[in-house]
Amino acid sequence: MSRPFKILGIQQIAIGGTDKQKLKALWVDLLGLQYKDTFVSERENVDEDICAIGHGPHEVEIDLMQPFDIEKKPAVHQTPLNHIGLWVDDLPKAVEWLTQQGLRFAPGGIRTGAAGHDIIFVHPKANEEFMFSGEGVLIELVQAPPNVIAALA
Repeated sequence: MSRPFKILGIQQIAIGGTDKQKLKALWVDLLGLQYKDTFVSERENVDEDICAIGHGPHEVEIDLMQPFDIEKKPAVHQTPLNHIGLWVDDLPKAVEWLTQQGLRFAPGGIRTGAAGHDIIFVHPKANEEFMFSGEGVLIELVQAPPNVIAALA
């Protein structure tokens, strides 16, 4: 099977909880991840601290997320490991090809994510129209910037 794109590596891991300060105390204060920024989106029901470990193309983003409103969806605090992000060398080609293969994407299409990269989510569950999914895992495909593509290709 020939693919018109390449998965280059892990871009991010997202961890959810009901108290972002507790997550930050563990991951930043105790474990030493670098805090980079905060992203808040009422539409996506998330209040998220963007942290990182590593440098350059080997940097992995660790998102610490709590719901903006605990009663609304998406429930970013359930499950605690919310999703995994993968660098992709050509996101539009990947989406086109994967859709043709029957992979189900979550609503929203390609859009700008919290860290400023173009993203799309693979739906965790298949349906009658799309036979492939993340099989219970929410997967974020992330357009790699040129320096990451060069370093990881």
